[in-house]
Amino acid sequence: MKISKISTLALVAALTSTVVFAGGHQDRTGWPESFTVGTASQGGTYFAYGAGWANLVADELGLSGGGEVTGGPMQNMALVHTGEVQFGMTTMGPASESINGTNPIAPGLKMTGACAMFPMYQTPFSVTALTSSGIQTIADIPAGARIGFGPAGSTSDTYFPRMMEELGVDFERRNGGWTDLGGQLQDGLLDVIAFAAGVPVPAVSQLEVQTDVNIIEFTEEEQATIMAAFPVSQFDIAADSYTSLDADARSVSMWNFSIANCDLPESFVYAVVDVVMSDNERMMGIHRAARSTVPENWDKNTVMMWHPGAAKWFTENAGATISADMIHSGM
Repeated sequence: MKISKISTLALVAALTSTVVFAGGHQDRTGWPESFTVGTASQGGTYFAYGAGWANLVADELGLSGGGEVTGGPMQNMALVHTGEVQFGMTTMGPASESINGTNPIAPGLKMTGACAMFPMYQTPFSVTALTSSGIQTIADIPAGARIGFGPAGSTSDTYFPRMMEELGVDFERRNGGWTDLGGQLQDGLLDVIAFAAGVPVPAVSQLEVQTDVNIIEFTEEEQATIMAAFPVSQFDIAADSYTSLDADARSVSMWNFSIANCDLPESFVYAVVDVVMSDNERMMGIHRAARSTVPENWDKNTVMMWHPGAAKWFTENAGATISADMIHSGM
C-alpha cells in the first residue's frame, strides 16, 4: 500500500512561536515528531484541502507534517487504521463500508482503528462535459460513453458508477487522477467526468480556463432517485463556484470527515482539532469548501467512533453531546 510523497512538508524554524503555542498544550507526552495526512490525487479538493490543513497544523504546533497523495477515502481509512499515516480524510459512505468490513482494499477487515476527528465539508456529486460534446443533461449521455470516475476506490469511483446505473446510463468505466482525467476530457479521450469532490474542484476550474464546459445538474426526479438509493442528501452547487454556471446546479452530497488513528495521544488530537476549528477564516484561505469546517457540524458524523481528543474538544468548545459509546476507549 505505497503512497507517493509530495513536497508539502512544513517545518517550523521559528522556535519562539513554537514555545508560545506549546504553552497552551503543556502535555506533549507521546506526541510524534512528524505526521502525515492521507489525501487523494492531485487536482482534487482532498489534496488541496488536506495538504493545506496539514501545513497549518505543522506550523502552529511546531512539528514536521504534510499531505501525501493516496487513492482517496477508502485507502485513507485503511492507512489510518493500520497507522501507516496518522491522519486522513474520508466520506461517510466509505467510512461505513470500511467499519463494516466491506472496504474493497481489505475485504473482511473491520477498520475500527480510524476515528472521527473533525467535520470537513459536503462532497457534491456533479457531472462535467465539454460544451462541444452537446451533452447538457444526464439523458444526453450517449450509450457506451467513456466516463472518468476518479481514482480507483475513491468516493467517486465507489458511488458514481452505481448512481449512473441507477439512472439508466450505459457507460465505459475509466479511472485516474482528476488532473489526468481533465486532460483526457479536453483531448477527446473521455466523454464525461463524474466528480465527487468539494467545490470548486481544481481540475474543473482549470478546464474552464482552457475550454468551454457544461456542468450538468440532476433533474428533480434524478435527484430523488439517487437520494432514495444511496447515503446522500440534497445539495445545490452555488452558481459562484464556477464561471460556467449561471445559476445554482441541483446535486446530491455526502459528508466528509477528517480521521485520526485511534491510538494517537488524546492531547495531540485535541491540539490538532483546536488549530483547525478555531479559525475558519484561515481554513477558508486554504480552500473555499472549508466554509463548512465549523464546530456546529460535529453532528454530521453518524458512522465512526470519535477519537477521545476530538470528542473532548467538541464537548468543551462546541456544546457537543457525544455519548460515551461513540467515543473510542482503546479497549
